[in-house]
Amino acid sequence: MSMFQYFPTNYVWSLAVNAALEGGGKIGEIDEACRPLLALAAQGADPGTEAFFLAWVAMGDKLVELASEDEARGRLYSAGEKLDRAVQYFACAERMQAHGFAPRKALYRRYVAYYQRAQVLMGVRSERVEIPYQGAHLAGILVHADGAAVAPGIRQPVMLMVNGLDSTKEMLAATRITRQLTQRGIACLYLDQPGTGEALRLHDMPAVVESERWASPVVDYLASRADIDPARIGMMGVSLGGYYTPRAVAFEPRFALGAVWGANHNWGEMQQRRLNREGENPVPHYWEHVRWVWGAADMDQFMRLARDIHLDGILDRVAVPFLVTHGEQDRQIPVAYAHQTYEQLVNSPARELKIFTDREGGVHHVSLDNMANAGAYIGDWIAEHLGGRLAPAGEAS
Repeated sequence: MSMFQYFPTNYVWSLAVNAALEGGGKIGEIDEACRPLLALAAQGADPGTEAFFLAWVAMGDKLVELASEDEARGRLYSAGEKLDRAVQYFACAERMQAHGFAPRKALYRRYVAYYQRAQVLMGVRSERVEIPYQGAHLAGILVHADGAAVAPGIRQPVMLMVNGLDSTKEMLAATRITRQLTQRGIACLYLDQPGTGEALRLHDMPAVVESERWASPVVDYLASRADIDPARIGMMGVSLGGYYTPRAVAFEPRFALGAVWGANHNWGEMQQRRLNREGENPVPHYWEHVRWVWGAADMDQFMRLARDIHLDGILDRVAVPFLVTHGEQDRQIPVAYAHQTYEQLVNSPARELKIFTDREGGVHHVSLDNMANAGAYIGDWIAEHLGGRLAPAGEAS
């Protein structure tokens, strides 16, 4: 199964289109933004990214204007839906730029605010949370499980959901996995961990090799809430989160389970392979982006740091259920890494390896070709192991 290649010769730009679609974007709006860019895309991933930025921002701005008109007429659901899509187009525009691109931070601040407004307008049962960390805070979006947060005394199981190299909490929260978990009775906390989102852009917090350093304070926070069950806190990561999550679960015993959507067993080794032009890049200006994420001044410093970003010798500490998933045609991270992670989870009492194939779809990176079936599989596994449900009340066989 091939990924939708809107830009036939440009994987990076086409990946962005797929991400926008999975976040709720509409193909007609995306086509309107992207059609003038088709010839430019043939020049490569890096040239023309400013034109890409302007085209996607223009579409987002149009939706913001239409949303304002809806809101003025009291049509709040309609306004929220348009604003929600605008956020995804702004996020797509922002993440594709070099980090020094001047308009980037202002657009980022706008879409964080628009996201919060959209949820209010649509009546989504979510809340912004700020977890103290290193003199500042880590920002997250907590989406409550169906049937919870409206009945006093209910303690929800929750999944801590973490970004990869270049996603943000607003992007992940908009994908179908949120609904697939919340309808199964599982709350979701989408986090901008160090190296991503607000932590990187607004607080200058680079990524750290020891992901448990930030994961443990998040568990502290969740366990302190009266509406969260402290015995049912799980963690899942996408892409580079496929490194952060197993590492955190290995060193933080309070996690009840772990899951990865895109295994990333040896991200450091992959950087050397990328220097040798093996594997596709997820964003333009790739080497500038990774140095920014990890706080490295130059390539030598980055490559020295990257040597430590692997899971070898760590995973035998994991003593809880763990799900490893990967797309068999992933062009960024080799499927062999999924097998390595699974094989080293020797002390997990319920480990599972799921490679998504053409039969069910979701074969590309983080299943961006088709997140629906892959997300449902992940959601079912989490519900089975975290005390969720697999069917509506009264419908279970």
